[in-house]
Amino acid sequence: MKTRIISAIVMCLIAVPILFIGGLPFKIMVIVLSIASMYEILKARSTKSKVPLLIRILSYILVSLFVYLGTSVYSANYEIIYKIMIGIFLLYFTPVVFINDTEKYSITDALYVLGCTLFIGAAYNSFIIISNNSINYLLYLLLITITTDTFAYFTGYFIGKHKMCEKISPKKTWEGAVGGSLIGTIVPSFFYLYMINPNINIYLLLGITLLLSIIGQIGDLFFSSIKRHYKIKDFSNLIPGHGGILDRLDSIIFVALAFILCISIL
Repeated sequence: MKTRIISAIVMCLIAVPILFIGGLPFKIMVIVLSIASMYEILKARSTKSKVPLLIRILSYILVSLFVYLGTSVYSANYEIIYKIMIGIFLLYFTPVVFINDTEKYSITDALYVLGCTLFIGAAYNSFIIISNNSINYLLYLLLITITTDTFAYFTGYFIGKHKMCEKISPKKTWEGAVGGSLIGTIVPSFFYLYMINPNINIYLLLGITLLLSIIGQIGDLFFSSIKRHYKIKDFSNLIPGHGGILDRLDSIIFVALAFILCISIL
């Protein structure tokens, strides 16, 4: 517990100032997190098959470029985006033919790495897009995930009886999920009203915040299912007492992606 608390304090001392500084320092931090996340997702895959070093390096480069380019990826015309996608497909699929060894690199590996590269890239790119709109949006999303996770834990601990997804996460209960989403909706909504837009329709705000809280819990379960599938406890030991980057950011990744779909109506 002591190690866990110290690690949390150190993470806050590093991340919070960079979050408020924004700009290039924030983008660099997000790129580092995206590379670390890609490393962890490939490390999980290595329990079943070893992805070639060249493919792993390619994935780190592509994820970094995805985050660094930021909104320029989306502002490009469809022809450019289409050509980029074709190039990425060829880079991942062509080695399957030349390696010609399913134990080293199969079509399943190629599809897994391709999907993870696009997913991780889009997820961390969404942090850049959201921060470019307002730092308060990121704080709002962080508040949703933190309050939801915290009160889901305590509600489940004290009154949780009905298991939610026992095969994926044995300790999670429906009572915990409801308690987490309840507080994870109310507290962030007050923050949004006072810090972002006091004139927003309160019912719309509560509905979207509730949806994001639920999606955050789905994100947690999604990454837990990956760990279950590959029979690992944590994605890595990069953060002492906490596991890996994806163990800490599992909820916020899904919440940020979902928020991109909602940002135009908030």
